[in-house]
Amino acid sequence: MIHHLIPEEDVIRLYHLIQSKEFVGEYDLEKHQIRYATNGSAFFLRLPLQIAYPINPPMHSGQVLNYVMVLLESGLAATGFFEDNETVHHKVFRAYMVRKKQGKSQIKHLKTKGKSRAGSRVRLAESLQFFTEINEQLTEYLAKNRVDIIAVSISKTLMPFFYGAKVPPPFDKSDPRIYEIPKHIPDCNYENLIQTHRFLRMGELKYPVALSSMMHQLLTNLRPTEEDSDLEDW
Repeated sequence: MIHHLIPEEDVIRLYHLIQSKEFVGEYDLEKHQIRYATNGSAFFLRLPLQIAYPINPPMHSGQVLNYVMVLLESGLAATGFFEDNETVHHKVFRAYMVRKKQGKSQIKHLKTKGKSRAGSRVRLAESLQFFTEINEQLTEYLAKNRVDIIAVSISKTLMPFFYGAKVPPPFDKSDPRIYEIPKHIPDCNYENLIQTHRFLRMGELKYPVALSSMMHQLLTNLRPTEEDSDLEDW
């Protein structure tokens, strides 16, 4: 699958260009993207968080979009609160959760081997505190601000510990504001928090290699004065 990141203003133009070609689109609310079927295949247009569907015509209410982001992996997490394009607050969390020799988190070890000695107890205690601190920060975000979207990247292994922590998150799994970030985040640090923020505020055109020629023509019609290399890949 080929991916192109598209700036907000070009997403709106691309959407209307696709509509003019009479492609039939099906919107997926959970993924915030439109699937277009063509010639026995399909391509996808993921919309930026700040653009609501349908965009025909695009309407901007002037209301600031507030959203929280949480990136979580074993022993490392980052949270942020954003008002449109502004990073209002961020915080990075670290914990001694990984067994050095095995490279496996204490939580995964306990699921297969059970408790061991002092080192394991320290790692387990830090793991539990880790989730508590993350959820306390998220609780503060939601208590002090209107939050429209909760963008998350959390591994399935850690989900039960995140939602089942002594201090639970201020939302449940079925909260309609939850948006699963459609990208693997390699490290849950500040740099990737900001990069993911930027990623979510851009659109994304995704298509199989078989549709390359068609998509090339579509992008050429969208920006006839610029080379395709000006469209950013990430």
